[in-house]
Amino acid sequence: MNSRKIEVLLYVLIWTFVFSVPYFNERISDRFNWNEIIKNWIHVFGYLIIFLTNVYFLVPRLLFKKRYLNYFVLVSAITFLVIAVKLITIPGFSPPNISQLDGIRQPEINLHEQKSPFLAFADNIIICILIVGSGTTIRLMSKWLNEEKLRKDIEKEQLKTNLALLRHQVSPHFFMNTLNNIHALIELDSEKAQNAIERLSTLMRYLLYDSAQNKIELKKEIEFLNSFISLMQLRHSDEVEVTISIPEQIPEAKIPPMLFISLLENAFKHGVNYPIKSYIYFELTIIENTIICIIKNSKHKKNSKNQDEYSGLGLSNIKESLKLIYGDQFQLNILDKENEFEVNLKILL
Repeated sequence: MNSRKIEVLLYVLIWTFVFSVPYFNERISDRFNWNEIIKNWIHVFGYLIIFLTNVYFLVPRLLFKKRYLNYFVLVSAITFLVIAVKLITIPGFSPPNISQLDGIRQPEINLHEQKSPFLAFADNIIICILIVGSGTTIRLMSKWLNEEKLRKDIEKEQLKTNLALLRHQVSPHFFMNTLNNIHALIELDSEKAQNAIERLSTLMRYLLYDSAQNKIELKKEIEFLNSFISLMQLRHSDEVEVTISIPEQIPEAKIPPMLFISLLENAFKHGVNYPIKSYIYFELTIIENTIICIIKNSKHKKNSKNQDEYSGLGLSNIKESLKLIYGDQFQLNILDKENEFEVNLKILL
C-alpha cells in the first residue's frame, strides 16, 4: 500500500473508533439509551467536520503552499464557527435551569451539563487543537513519505542512467584492447588469431545482449571472465603467469554484469612488464550469500607511475560504480605492496 492509502485507512480506523466509543459506553451501562448515543454522535460529528476540512482542504491548499497566515485564520474561523453552533444548538452545554423548591426532589445532574459556557468552550477548543494538530501531522507525514518515494524513484532512474554510462565507457575500452591483441596475434600465429576472433565474437554477444540486463547469472559472468582471461593469455607470452581459482560448483545467483572485468582488465594492463617475469592471480570464492574476489598482479618499478594512476583515478571510478550498485553493501580493500598490487572485493548477493 502507498502512503496515501495508508493515510485514508488510518483516518477511517481512528474515526470508527471515536464513533464507537459512545455506543460501547452505553452498552456497558445499566441503561441503554439510543438518544444519548445519537446526541454524542452529533457532538463528535462537529469535530469530524473540522478534521476533514483541515486535512482535505486547508492543509493541501494553504499549508502546503506556504500560505501560513491564511491557513491559521481559516482553521481558527472554522473551529470557532463549529463550536459556536454546537454550543447554541446542542443541548447540554449551558447550565440547566433547575428549580430549588423545598420539598421537591433534586434531579441528578450530569457533570458535563454543569459546566459553564466558558468551560465548555475551553474544552472544545482544546479538543479541536488536538484534532487539527493530529490531522495536520498525519497529512504532513503522508506528504513526506510520498516525496521520499518519489526521491528514491528518481535516484533509481539516475542509478540506471549512470550504470548504463559506465558500461558504455567500459565496452569501447575493452574492444580497443582486444582488437589490439588480435592485431598482434595475426603476425605471430594466424590460428590463434582465428581462435581469438571466435572468442571475441562470444564476448561481443555477451556485451551486446547479456550486459544490457540489470542482473545476470553468476555462471555466465564467470564464463565471460574465463573467455576474457583466455583471450588475454593468447596475446601474452609465457613470461606472464596467469593463475585462476574459481569453484567448480557455481550457485544459482545473479549479479550485475561486468562486475569484475574492470579490476581484471587493469591487472593485465598494469601487472605485465616485458621482459620481466610477471603474474596475474584471480580468485573467486563464494561463501553463502557473499562473493569474495581477490586479484593480484606483479608490480614493477617501471610501471609504478601507471600503477599510481590505477590506484587513483581508476579505482575511484570502480568504487563509484560499486557504490551505485550496492550502496554500502560491499567492501573494497587495496593492498599496495612493494612488488605486488592486490585488490580484495567482497559483495553481498
